[in-house]
Amino acid sequence: MKIVTRSAAAIALIFASMAAFFVSPASAHSAGESYVYLNVTETALDGRVDLPFTDLREVLGFELNGTDEQNAAELESRVDELAAFADTHLDINGYDLSFGELDFLFEEEEDLDFAILPYVADTRSEEVPRVFEVTFDPFVAELDRNVLVIIQNDWKAGIYDNGEGQISSAVYTFSAGNETQTIDLGDSSWWQNFKSSLALGLDHIRTGPDHILFVLVLLLPSVLVFGAGGWKPSDNYGASLWRVLKIVTMFTVAHSITFSLAGLGILPLPDGKITESIIALSIAAAALHNLRPIFPNREWVIAFVFGLFHGMGFASLVSGIEVDRNTQLVSLLGRNIGIEIGQAVVILVCFTLLYLLRNTVLYRWVMMIGSAVLTLVALLWMYERLFEQEVGIGSLTLNSMVEKFTRYPRSVYVIAALTVVAAGIQMYERRNDRLVDTVDLPTIDTDDSDERELVEV
Repeated sequence: MKIVTRSAAAIALIFASMAAFFVSPASAHSAGESYVYLNVTETALDGRVDLPFTDLREVLGFELNGTDEQNAAELESRVDELAAFADTHLDINGYDLSFGELDFLFEEEEDLDFAILPYVADTRSEEVPRVFEVTFDPFVAELDRNVLVIIQNDWKAGIYDNGEGQISSAVYTFSAGNETQTIDLGDSSWWQNFKSSLALGLDHIRTGPDHILFVLVLLLPSVLVFGAGGWKPSDNYGASLWRVLKIVTMFTVAHSITFSLAGLGILPLPDGKITESIIALSIAAAALHNLRPIFPNREWVIAFVFGLFHGMGFASLVSGIEVDRNTQLVSLLGRNIGIEIGQAVVILVCFTLLYLLRNTVLYRWVMMIGSAVLTLVALLWMYERLFEQEVGIGSLTLNSMVEKFTRYPRSVYVIAALTVVAAGIQMYERRNDRLVDTVDLPTIDTDDSDERELVEV
């Protein structure tokens, strides 16, 4: 009973440590600034214009003082006026602009609400030049505002999702007397594309909670060996680490196949809702496998099969972008390598924590509770994606809760702190002679024999 009590206390400490990091990231937008985003490919140019509610009230006479639904309805009723205003104050190289369906950005802070107008430039199917002129001046004369032009995506220069979450580079500030500027897209070398794509692959792991959770599901049994008596702790740190790295590499090989084929237009993509639902199901299936193994000590099979569907999910993020085949191949290669490096980093960060706990009584609860929680989260994700309904408590959605636990760098701080705690638990249990016996890693035969001998240490 004392051991169970200590285990419960340790679990409570883990969750308390994680809860300390429940803070929200800052918005990339600032009050009183308008934005125009540009997405550039060889023959296409599109983007969006973001206009702040504060300036729409002051200059165009919008009220925008009700609920989010009321404000959206007011903007919808005057959408033609908004599109005409944006068209008057934005010129990109003399191209004709057509504006799409109105969207909105609602923040908790009232001054950070924006009306969003997507646009497409008519480039007449000609190659988009790397140097061109842009005029952007909404509210500059009336309110003496500064406004920003942001190159959001430019595959040839290796720029992806610039301005999403934070603004890093390729940003131009327009102000009174400086309303027209020359935009220089700069270097378009394959090396710059590769470096940026690799960074994007790393960023996908850093910011992709579903991918991180799938890796964590594979990690939980990585310090164990399955045999006649169920899961037993492994006695070899290096061999266990190498085994899980190989399993995750099989996952990478699988998603690289479908990601590349779909990204090149060779493999047709299924409906995005179905793909994302299967990705969520893959997490649940792998977590349930931890509780009742189907392919004991051959988890690479699960990793490979579901990796094929994860690759389709990645490909959906870049489908429809009009770039040449060489640019696509370099970008796909960089992203795949970045994803593999990111997965390896997640494993290296978490593995020591799990290995220290593997032969303590606590790890049985970590394995069971962790797998059960991951199964529940994955099934809720699948429900959300199939029926397009968010699950949450009040304003706190399931996605926001998961992202708060997995977001870098707070997650690294949590794992580092928990590794220190795990080392203390390992020493305490060893001193009291309560560690569980470890076993050798079995040799996996290539036939279908289920006989796997476990040698007790």
